[in-house]
Amino acid sequence: MKALILNSGLGHRMGALTSEHPKCMTEISGSETILSRQLKLLAANGVTEVVMTTGYFDKVLVDYCDSIGLPIKFTFVNNPLYAETNYIYSIYCAREFLDDDIVLMHGDLVFEESVLKDILASDSSAMKVSSTIPLPEKDFKAVIKHGYVLKVGIEFFEDAMEAQALYKLKKEDWKKWLDKIVEFCDNGNRKVYAENALNELNGACGIKALDVKDRLCSEIDTPEDLAMVSGRLAEIEK
Repeated sequence: MKALILNSGLGHRMGALTSEHPKCMTEISGSETILSRQLKLLAANGVTEVVMTTGYFDKVLVDYCDSIGLPIKFTFVNNPLYAETNYIYSIYCAREFLDDDIVLMHGDLVFEESVLKDILASDSSAMKVSSTIPLPEKDFKAVIKHGYVLKVGIEFFEDAMEAQALYKLKKEDWKKWLDKIVEFCDNGNRKVYAENALNELNGACGIKALDVKDRLCSEIDTPEDLAMVSGRLAEIEK
């Protein structure tokens, strides 16, 4: 299994915090950044290959990953159009390195280790959802039917749960999604979410909804998110 971590975005909403490095290198405690924590949890749970997409701070990110000193083989893939495309195109750029089972995550995601363990242990493809967190207005929701994810997007409110871009994808399921991503990008449709391509498959990828309820699994988009997530993480780690 490989991890695919998407780190090509600019992180504008973080303001000065992302003026010299990508958002994933933002500190979330006295000893960890978002990325260092992700990588340490992956390594501790047996994931030793990471494909990472990069953007503007390409060299800064590569050097940082090397400096952490983990037993991980990295493949870095730069999205040269990072400023004018969405992460669907970053995945497209990395497609030749993704012929395996995949654990896919956004680079700004902070989660409890137990959430990662449960995703990795799933006997089928899976996505993190929560039945207890109120549906966000502007962030991802997953439409669920019979325990499986049918669609993912910001626009869905009916039969939906809060969701985050943390997936385990079996190779055969991932191939269906990746083929649709390639189709989108080859047709010039590069500014949408990768989930727009997933939604056209109408549940054919067999992605189970993994309900983590109130356990921490949140993205950091703003300084306010950073304060909230860092506070929760400090409580958990006590």
